[in-house]
Parts: sequence; C-alpha cells; structure tokens
Amino acid sequence: RSKVDDDLVSPRSDQPRRRRSFTAEYKAAILAEYDSLTDVGAKGALLRREGLYSSHLVEWRRARDVAALAGLAPNPTRRPSRSPAEVEAEKLRRDNERLRAELAKTRAALEVVGKARALGTALRERGADARTQVDEVIDVIYSELVEQTSVARACRLLGKSRATIYRRASPKPINVSRPRSAPANKLSVQERASVLAVLNHESLVDKSVAQAWATLLDEGTYLASQSTMYRILREIGGVRERRPQATHPPRTRPELVATGPGQVWSWDITKLHGPAKGVYYDCYVIIDIFSRYVPGWLVAPTETGELAKAFIEATIAASGVTPRVVHADRGTSMTSKPVALLLADLGIVRSHSRPKVSNDNPYSEAAFKTLKYCPAFPDRFGSIEDARTFCAAFFAYYNHEHRHSGVGLHTPASVHFGTAAEIRAQRAHTLAVAYARHSQRFSREPEPPKLPAMAYINRPTLEPAAQQTN
Repeated sequence: RSKVDDDLVSPRSDQPRRRRSFTAEYKAAILAEYDSLTDVGAKGALLRREGLYSSHLVEWRRARDVAALAGLAPNPTRRPSRSPAEVEAEKLRRDNERLRAELAKTRAALEVVGKARALGTALRERGADARTQVDEVIDVIYSELVEQTSVARACRLLGKSRATIYRRASPKPINVSRPRSAPANKLSVQERASVLAVLNHESLVDKSVAQAWATLLDEGTYLASQSTMYRILREIGGVRERRPQATHPPRTRPELVATGPGQVWSWDITKLHGPAKGVYYDCYVIIDIFSRYVPGWLVAPTETGELAKAFIEATIAASGVTPRVVHADRGTSMTSKPVALLLADLGIVRSHSRPKVSNDNPYSEAAFKTLKYCPAFPDRFGSIEDARTFCAAFFAYYNHEHRHSGVGLHTPASVHFGTAAEIRAQRAHTLAVAYARHSQRFSREPEPPKLPAMAYINRPTLEPAAQQTN
C-alpha cells in the first residue's frame, strides 16, 4: 500500500475502467515519494503499483518547476472564485456590448445604403447615359459602407459583385509577350512570294491548300509545308470559307385566328396507360379552338397515318363542318402522307407546330391536362374498352357540363352551338337582381364574364381583319 492517504490515491484497479484524472495533491505526493526513494527498483515498483509511467513524473515535475500546477506553488494572482450568477451576468454583459456594436454598425450601414439608393434612383431616371454615374456613386458609397460592415455584406446590400471587388484589389499582372525571334528556317521574302504566286496560279487557285500541296508533290515540286502555306495566305486574308454552306431557314411561326366555331381545329394524340407496363392506348382528340368543343375523339391500340386519316374524315362527316385550318404538331401521324392528301383534297389548310416548340399547340395540350388531371382518371385502364368507356363519359361531360374559363365560364357546347349569348344575358339579369337587392355588398355593379371574340394560336402580328383578307 502507498504512503499516500486514501483520499489522494487514484481509482482502484477493480473499479470500472474510465479515464483517470489526477489531483494536484496526488501529483505532489507521488513526486515527493518518488524523489525520496534511492533504489531504482523501488522507484519502478512505485510506478507499477500506482499505474503510472515515468513520463507522467517528467511532465508533473516540469509543471511543478514552472509553478503551473495548482497547489504545487502559491498563486497570489489567482482570481477569486465567482458564483454562477456572477458568471452569467458577465456573459450577458459581453453579449449586450456585442449586440450594441452590431446594431450601431447596422444603423450606419442602412443609412449609407439609403443614400446610395436615393442617389442611384435619381441618376437612373436621367436615362441610360447615367449608368457610369450610377457606378461611380455606388463605388463611393461602397468605400463608406465597407468601413461599417464586411465586404460580403456591403456587396450584397449595394448589389455589387464581390468578385469584382477582389479582382480590383489584386489585379492580375499583365503578361507582356516578348517578340518571338524569327526561326532560322524561315522562308525568305522571295520564297514566300514564290509560294503565293504558285497558290494563286489559275491551275491551283480553286484548290484547297491540301489539294495544292499534294498536286505539287505529284509534279515533283516541294515549296513549303501546308501550315506554312496557310500562314502565307492568312497574312493577305486568303483563308476563308468559299464553299456554299447549307442553311436551314427558320420555321414559320403558325399564326392562326378563329372568330367563330368550325374555323380552326387542333388535334393531337396522347398515350393512355394500359393494364401492364409497356401497354398503351392512343387517344386521338380534335378540339375547336374557338369554342373548346371536342367534335371527335378515338381510342385506338396503335398510331398510324391511315387511322388518323379515317379519324379526321369521320369527324368532319359527323360534324357537318369543314374547318378552314387543321393544326397539329409534327408527330408521325400528323405529318403522314394519308393525312396530308386528305386535307389537300378537302381544301383544308394544314398547319404544324415549329420543331422543339412546346406552346404552338396549346389547346390540345390543355385539353389533355384536363383529361389526365380529372379526379376519376385511373392510373391504368384494364382494357381498351375501359378506356373508351371512360373517354365517352369524360368528353360528354367536357362538352356539355364543364364550364370553361377560356370561354367566359360557359360550356364548350353552348359556345359552339350559339346559346352562350342567351345564357350570358340570363346571368346578367340574375346579377342585376342580386345587386338591386343588396347593393352594399358589391363594390361595383357586377357583370358576367365576357365571351371571347377571337381565339388565337400565336396572336398574329398584323390585325385579324388583315389576316382574314389575306
């Protein structure tokens, strides 16, 4: 057993293992006992008994010598212990001082930013020529603001680029390229003139440099390398594209206008999920862009040009109306030869969306969204008969019950068959009665939504009347 009192020894070996800590009194007692021993074996036995290493004693002795261990040397400068309330009060005081300093900086920054915005607005009102003056004012304000806050916050408040600030502060050195010395194998002036004369000869003037170089080699003549020939021609501006380049004219933007039903039809095909993955049904839909009425639809197991032709022909026959224009995107069925020949035979103008333009067929896309966002629309159809049954119910509802926002909240059938004006008059009468009964509930006299006079696909740049006469 050690000579150290029981309250100074380290934890017993039979206790649970945990990180050991040594008090200053324990360290002092161990050092005193270790130094009092003269036998080396006794010193080693002390270290083993206490579970220490000699490095522990070296460290403790060094700390004792510099009076850094508490209790090994008197410390008159040691602060008296403070209560937790005093510590918390000191922390609150420091936080209060820090917040006051930040508040003062923020107020100063806001004042500077306010001046900058006022000056910038006043200068911008003078027109585009004042842009330089605005930048100068912002630079001056930035120099004032950066003294109150950080560079990042100043740039964020003033709308300046932080990268520009850093780049101006440490600009990159300008690399001055030294003139390149002329190579020893450079062609002389006479040789260069000879190469240029040969390349401009009528027998080689229409050939490329590679063709001329190879032709000269076949004739047993070598004047210079191809790169040198290009370099000589480049000095006189003789290197440029001489071949006629193929150009693709821009696709004409479809500009269609309808002032009544039966004038412009839009049609498209969408996929309906079948009973299994990879099984789809094709839903063909034609919509009148003026009334949003669907005169025909078809659910088929596939998509072909012949089927599209038969669908359009049957829809025209059933409706008894031949539209002036039929618009579609550039799908295979829409651009197929059977459909093109049918429209040409009927005297119908064929219109197509531009490639890679998603909003040239908005009416069909909107109708498909209404279809697929319907709450009753299933994830998959069990069979093609199920798909046809659902579409029959949906398009009957869409034509005769759905109040369409694009046609004054009337049903497409009402607008298509000309009863919308009468219904709007009845709505106006109902609103007038309500206004007369409780006028205080209205800020102004109410009126029903107006009926559209025209419908467009890409509103024409010219007046509609001019479009119609053309």
